[in-house]
Amino acid sequence: MNNPPLNHEPLVRFGFFFGILILMAAWEGLAPRRPLQTSKSIRWFSNLGIVFIDTIMLRLLVSFSAIDTAIFAEKAGLGLLNNVAVFYWLKVIIGVVVLDLAIYLQHAMFHGLPILWRLHMTHHSDLDFDVTTGVRFHPIEIFLSMGIKMIVVFLVGISALGVLIFEVLLNATSLFNHGNVRLATSIDRVLRFFVVTPEMHRVHHSVIIRETNSNFGFNLPWWDRLFGTYRDQPAASHLKMTIGLSQFRDPKGLTLPWLLLLPFIGKTGKYPMGS
Repeated sequence: MNNPPLNHEPLVRFGFFFGILILMAAWEGLAPRRPLQTSKSIRWFSNLGIVFIDTIMLRLLVSFSAIDTAIFAEKAGLGLLNNVAVFYWLKVIIGVVVLDLAIYLQHAMFHGLPILWRLHMTHHSDLDFDVTTGVRFHPIEIFLSMGIKMIVVFLVGISALGVLIFEVLLNATSLFNHGNVRLATSIDRVLRFFVVTPEMHRVHHSVIIRETNSNFGFNLPWWDRLFGTYRDQPAASHLKMTIGLSQFRDPKGLTLPWLLLLPFIGKTGKYPMGS
């Protein structure tokens, strides 16, 4: 690889992740949107602990990343965009948008199929909503998500730079839109036309089923409006809404070991759209 960002891909991704995590944590400290209901130290240990496990698992088990897939497909002339005449930067932009659509559909699928919802419950079982909730995903879900991204990259022929930009944006926006931060209504109203905001995504973490199964977007907000899954506000208001899942309300049970076991021993409730 002769593109400087690609040569240092892990460092670029970690740098953006760590920098935005610190910025969002500082914002939460200065202007929190909601008071936390559970121990912040226990939650942060569990949420950051599981993202550490996710990262180690991917590095150990998956030697061929989405970026490697993009490079392979480009060299072999495979994938749609590698076989049509298109400007390089347009190819990059198309790749980012297509990957974002794929993640939206993947997210809806994990809510729709009970077997996949079991994995995704780890994310939704958090009893509070803050920046670390944005990285609280079960390792098996992360593994499956990587597989889906690799298939999309291969079939569409997305460029390696497009994959890197998307991965950085996905991490950044996930940390942002899970932030427990105060955002002026006038700013949020405009901003949510361009990116998923905390006010928009918080609805998705409501204990109410119809709200949980809405606002699936992580980065671009357009897909929810296009596919009819957009919900503007929670019924109980942002300050009074209950975060989490109705079947998991004991904070003592939401420790790191329990989060890893949850898909295998936890009850799914009536949340899966396919149930």
